[in-house]
Amino acid sequence: MAVTVKSAHEIELMRQAGRILAKTHEELEKAVRPGVSTWEIDRLGEEIIRSYHCIPSFKNYNGYPASICVSVNGEVVHGIPSKKRILREGDIVSLDAGVIYKGYHSDAARTHAVGPISPEAEKLIAVTRECFFEGIKYAKVGNHLNDISSHIQAYAEKFGYGVVRDLVGHGIGSHLHEDPEVPNFARRMRGIRLRAGMTLAVEPMINAGKPDVDWLDDGWTVVTRDGSLSAHYENTILICENGPEILSLSSEGL
Repeated sequence: MAVTVKSAHEIELMRQAGRILAKTHEELEKAVRPGVSTWEIDRLGEEIIRSYHCIPSFKNYNGYPASICVSVNGEVVHGIPSKKRILREGDIVSLDAGVIYKGYHSDAARTHAVGPISPEAEKLIAVTRECFFEGIKYAKVGNHLNDISSHIQAYAEKFGYGVVRDLVGHGIGSHLHEDPEVPNFARRMRGIRLRAGMTLAVEPMINAGKPDVDWLDDGWTVVTRDGSLSAHYENTILICENGPEILSLSSEGL
C-alpha cells in the first residue's frame, strides 16, 4: 500500500471521525476511577462510539475482541478488557480507541491516573504526552518522517526512559493501518518526505525502564519486559502547509 494523500472530502470525514473520538476519550477519562473494571470501560467506549452512528475500529480487527484497548501499569498496548481486571488507586491505565466514520478512521490513545498516583508515574504520563508534541513540531511539509521519529526518541531519552522499538505509529485513512510506519525512534533512513494531505497516527509508547517488551499468551497484550510502567499517547494528525492539524484532540484538550 502506497502512502496516500487525502482529498478535501476525505479530510473532512477524518476530521469528523477525530472529533467523535476526542469526545469519546473525554467521556472515558471521567469513567476512570478505582473499582471500575476494564470491561466496563470498554462497554462504555463502544456505547459512546455507536451513539454517534460510528463503528469501533478495533472491534474484531484481526480478531481483537474489544472496542477499547485497556492497558494497565506495565502493559504497553493492546490490553484485553476483562470483568476480573479492576482498576485500583495508584494504577495508570492507557486507553487506545479508534472510530470509523463513513468509512474513515481516527485513532488516539491517552494514559490516565487512577486516583492519586506516584510522582514517578505522573512524570511518565506527562513526558509521554510531551514526546508527541515534540515530535509533531517537525510534522511539516518538506520535512522527512524521521524528523518526527528522532525528536520523539531524543525527548524521551533525556529523562532516561525507554522508547519501545517493537511497535510503531502508522498512516491512517480508509484503513486503520496504512503506509508509512511512523517509528518513535530514529532510523538510518530519513523516511518519506512529508506532503500536505498525508494523515498519520503518531503514538509515543514510552517505558519508565528499558524499551524491551514481551507478548502475553493471549497473543495481544504487550508488556514491559522489566515490569516497569509504560505510557501511551496518540493522535491522528493531518500534514498541512503551515504545520500539522491534530484531528483527534478537542480544543479543550490542547
